Amino acid sequence: MADNNKIKVLIADDMEPIRRFYTRILDQTEDIEVVASVGSGKEATEEALRTKPDVVLMDIEMETSDAGIRASGDILAQLPDTKIIILTVYEEDELISAAFRFGAQGYLLKNSKPEEISAAVREAIKNGAPMSPEITSKVVNVYKRVDAYETSLLLAVDLLSGLTETELETLRLLMQGKTRREICEIRHVEISTVKSQIHQILRKFEKESICDVIGMLNELKLDDLISKMLQKKDPGYL
Repeated sequence: MADNNKIKVLIADDMEPIRRFYTRILDQTEDIEVVASVGSGKEATEEALRTKPDVVLMDIEMETSDAGIRASGDILAQLPDTKIIILTVYEEDELISAAFRFGAQGYLLKNSKPEEISAAVREAIKNGAPMSPEITSKVVNVYKRVDAYETSLLLAVDLLSGLTETELETLRLLMQGKTRREICEIRHVEISTVKSQIHQILRKFEKESICDVIGMLNELKLDDLISKMLQKKDPGYL
């Protein structure tokens, strides 16, 4: 915080009326001082380096659709103790995820009440994570999806590790869209061999259809991992 014990705030938004509105709200408080008000991500970075604010209220979409997120990353790279609160009209999960990946401390909707804005600044300076109620539920959903993805990823890797080299090779070719007959020609084996390997893959994955296995692995983007596993088993492979 500043030497005068006031929380220094920088406001970045490309709409001047909004900047004036937030400035008026925060300047009315005894413990918060607006040290700069800018209209672009580029200016936000420049002014942050000049004024060294404690908190930045950062709009996402300014000169570009992700200018605020990019500026947040630039500011935090040089002023890691600065707290960034994303201020936006958007509630999209991907934008929320991106904001937090770039180090945002909180995420508030622009229609938040004046007292919510000042409270968010105070919470951020205490290392809290201020969020609008609408955003909170979306953040929870994002983390639930991440957790589910990581669980599925670990399970898939474990199952792949249990496949033999020939089963992995057959699976890789199936993921490339090869038919059973084409796999026979590529690998110089009988159709019964390919069918047996597919049966073993289904048994180990506990699936009824090879399409289900391929769908899961494609969703997790594990085709490169399969190739690497094959190379590990046989350095001369591929």
